[in-house]
Amino acid sequence: MKRRSLLKAMALLPALPLLGHAPLSLAQAIANSVTPLNKPHRDWRDLLTPDAYAVLFEEDTEAPGSSALNQEKRDGTYICAACYLPLFASQDKYESGTGWPSFTQPIAGHMGQKRDFKLFFPRTEYHCARCGGHQGHVFDDGPKPRGERWCNNGVALRFIAASESLPELRS
Repeated sequence: MKRRSLLKAMALLPALPLLGHAPLSLAQAIANSVTPLNKPHRDWRDLLTPDAYAVLFEEDTEAPGSSALNQEKRDGTYICAACYLPLFASQDKYESGTGWPSFTQPIAGHMGQKRDFKLFFPRTEYHCARCGGHQGHVFDDGPKPRGERWCNNGVALRFIAASESLPELRS
């Protein structure tokens, strides 16, 4: 391993707990490392719908049952609506009955997390590791084996069918 790669990986070690519940190996951390964008939130306003901007960069929540992604059943990838980073694989989507698209796990290394006390009790909010856009909250009432429910705002995602090419990441 080159010295630069090793130093980059070592710099990620303090952030590993933020990347998801499952610990990553050093090799996975290097392979899945995401370079955060240094782009002010206001610059995203021109690229997004007002609803998507409100959810992604003002931590709003869309109304339950309002997303067409709730009914999406095709194979593909769910990407961040702002920067296009792949966040979820379709095989990890399931019907939670909550009214929001729900997943059993994200793509490793593509989410950051923080504690959220907006409803007077602690929750774990997660966001895109690249642009920082708010996606939703993760709960411990999901299906086995992980027991996680990654409850996502549909407006914060774009679905790309397996038959389509993923768009280039926005910068």
